[in-house]
Amino acid sequence: MFQIILKLIASIIMIIGVILIYDSRIITKRFFGFGDQNEGTKGLKIIGFIVVLVGGVIFYFNK
Repeated sequence: MFQIILKLIASIIMIIGVILIYDSRIITKRFFGFGDQNEGTKGLKIIGFIVVLVGGVIFYFNK
């Protein structure tokens, strides 16, 4: 039962990371007031990629 819950949590983490990558420009416009929007977008995409990797590692090594 614990393994199913952990896989579900890892899947949700990966989905959040994909949303950060895909909608980074919209999120940057809405929540941040950067002078250079491209830098904020790049930062959110990097954070989203790291979040997807963390979720994938949790999902992969869950036995």
